[in-house]
Amino acid sequence: MPKTVVVLPTYNEAENLPLMVDALFGLGINDLNILVVDDNSPDGTGRIADDLALKHPGRLTVLHRTEKSGLGAAYRAGFKKALTLDAEYIIQMDCDFSHQPKYIPDLIAAAETNDLVLGSRYVKGGSVDPAWSLFRKALSGFANRLYVPFVLNFPVYDATGGFRLWRRQTLIGIDLDRIKSNGYVFQVEMAFVTYRLAYKVKEIPIHFPDRQIGESKMDFKIQREAALRVWEIRHKYRSLTPQMRRTTAYT
Repeated sequence: MPKTVVVLPTYNEAENLPLMVDALFGLGINDLNILVVDDNSPDGTGRIADDLALKHPGRLTVLHRTEKSGLGAAYRAGFKKALTLDAEYIIQMDCDFSHQPKYIPDLIAAAETNDLVLGSRYVKGGSVDPAWSLFRKALSGFANRLYVPFVLNFPVYDATGGFRLWRRQTLIGIDLDRIKSNGYVFQVEMAFVTYRLAYKVKEIPIHFPDRQIGESKMDFKIQREAALRVWEIRHKYRSLTPQMRRTTAYT
């Protein structure tokens, strides 16, 4: 099986991180590695990650960042680091169990014939936590099923979701240096650039439960900003073609 690196960005996930590491290694997937990208969490998540790296030598790496500068920045740093670790498959997911490790074998299976695989709440078979309010369900469903596909004219129905598997050559080809978003719209920008560069994108259904431990980093202000930024993304990449794929690897 290709070497797989799971990129886990963390900020104040001291309780969740050990549980997530156990769950990921408990899948029994050969050559699965974990890269924790910690943004100097004040609750000691970084120290816990270092202890876990000692417990799992050669299989868990920690990338310490000096400040919290946005989800996009953390993922870009993590993706570049994962590529230097010779990962063929790079999985991105949250550490709070809203992205359930049990779906990773399905992501890997779909990656055999696709360049980017999305764990999707909004394709047939996907779902969200039934405890969500009607407003939250309506807002998220409208944004992903209707608004983003309409504005960007692309057939992805959970573009804001962050549970994804990237093939190595896809991450190289989209050129991480051209991706500038740092908030949650980063997910939309990454998916749209991948589509514009004619990589093959597949969505597989997942159930998305709410986190049980810790506090969510998402609020209405962030959602509103992401919605407005979609129009900027459309304008920025209106001339992007498959011939603009990056061909040189990161060092």
